Amino acid sequence: MLARLQRPSPAVVGGLAAAVTVLIWTSFIVIARATAHQHLTPFDIAFMRFVGAGAVMLPWGWWLVRRRRASGQPGAHWLGLSPLGGRLTATVGLVGGVLYACIAYSGFFYAPASHASVLMPGSLPLWTTLLATWVLRDRITRHRALGLGLIVAGGVLVGGASLLRAFDGGDVWKGDLLFLLAGFTWANYSILARRHALPAVEATVAISVFAALTFVPVYAGLAALGAIDSGLGRAPWTEWLFQAAFQGGGSVVISGITFTQMVRHFGPVRSTMITALVPGLSALGAVLFLDEPLHSHLVAGLALVTLGIVFGVRAAAPAALTPTPAR
Repeated sequence: MLARLQRPSPAVVGGLAAAVTVLIWTSFIVIARATAHQHLTPFDIAFMRFVGAGAVMLPWGWWLVRRRRASGQPGAHWLGLSPLGGRLTATVGLVGGVLYACIAYSGFFYAPASHASVLMPGSLPLWTTLLATWVLRDRITRHRALGLGLIVAGGVLVGGASLLRAFDGGDVWKGDLLFLLAGFTWANYSILARRHALPAVEATVAISVFAALTFVPVYAGLAALGAIDSGLGRAPWTEWLFQAAFQGGGSVVISGITFTQMVRHFGPVRSTMITALVPGLSALGAVLFLDEPLHSHLVAGLALVTLGIVFGVRAAAPAALTPTPAR
């Protein structure tokens, strides 16, 4: 009886992981837009994201690898810091770490948070379903196809207007396209996590270690030499600390673990569709905290995307596949 109380069931763990992921993703959209035009550039924010994550995950990774060696467990590792092999560390670190962060943060410098709230989490089920069909041989049912159709229609309502105004000199369309690309990038990571059955902590350690040892020193050197436009020298230390703590500690360490845990429990398609609350909550946060207007086409697009995600969650069956071991 005591053991049952101490060890929650997989369903409870998966549900808690989903709730934490939704909360952090919602905050990520609002905070990223709020800080987009202060002192730091998109790549500056990505830099601080990986500085914060590396401060936690580098020693954690060293400890994981050392414990594995001490217990005689077989398994590849990278530089004694990542518990995954070099190739897999580089793949998840590039896709789920460096590329996603740089693309997403760049989008917030062009488009409002209300657009991101629809296009990033909204496009995630679409990209993930298409990739799961191709890579994992998953099947698209008619009900799921209907849900995806609603998501596409909602995305067109939101992004279509800005695309039509592209020739008038507006830049919002650039942010919309970047948000869609960010969703595609993260969908690739979710498929990788499922395909290789990546443990939540090990996957997040691998992402953080790769970014901390590649992106961080290269970017710091370029900024110090003045070879790139950077606001690191102009930003106060409080902004540095906040970005490192929230973007690194929250968005990478905590939500990275909870998202991967959610993928392992629910599968990639259901996991990305469980984020149905993110568009509505983040759009509401943009109105309340950022004073962004919520136009009629945004409301209609938000409703269609949310309905499509909810419909997909109810219609989707758990992913059936045999994961390959991580290497």
